[in-house]
Amino acid sequence: MRDISATYSAVDQAGQVSKVLRNTYSLLAMTLLFSAVTAGIAMAVNMSHGMGMVCSLIALGLVWLVLPRTANSANGIWVVFAFTGLLGAALGPILNRYLGMANGGTIVMQALGGTALVFFGLSAYVLTTRKDFSFMGGFLMVGLLVAVVASLGALVAGLFGVEISTFSLAISALVVLLMSGFILFDTSRIIHGGETNYIMATVALYLDIYNLFTSLLHLLGALNDE
Repeated sequence: MRDISATYSAVDQAGQVSKVLRNTYSLLAMTLLFSAVTAGIAMAVNMSHGMGMVCSLIALGLVWLVLPRTANSANGIWVVFAFTGLLGAALGPILNRYLGMANGGTIVMQALGGTALVFFGLSAYVLTTRKDFSFMGGFLMVGLLVAVVASLGALVAGLFGVEISTFSLAISALVVLLMSGFILFDTSRIIHGGETNYIMATVALYLDIYNLFTSLLHLLGALNDE
């Protein structure tokens, strides 16, 4: 009897994981598309970098203050779309700056292709091998904290006119590595039952992709001497 109960429990858990994965990737695809639309609108109206920063700050406020209260309801979906739409709009000024360069279109497409390759490659690896990458959580959080502090330091130094281009590139390279690790970690959490809320799972993967793309864009721009 215990064996039968254990079998049913395993089947139920597998079904739950499959449902979370399906809902997560469906919502992720829709939010990425929505972000592309809002980024296109921001580019068309030539949104300023200052307004892009405002959009980013509002988006962060939504994900930290509003989303935790709505993640278990249908309202959470609208919050996710507002969050991803604002971050998409914040990309508009950045993309306009790169597209204004001589080979800007190539740089943007390379960053998009690299982001897609890393995300699908790492996701497929986790889904195929079913390896548990939960052990990486502590290392990734420490690395993220280092990246945030370093970025703030670079921002302050830049305000005082200090040239920190090499340091800035090192931060972007670190973020690329961290986001690659987070893709492994966040996908692993879903398939091993560590994350059962598809809205929160979508936000985590979206941020992995978003930060990976912007960091690759910065690195590729520098490598192309732009």
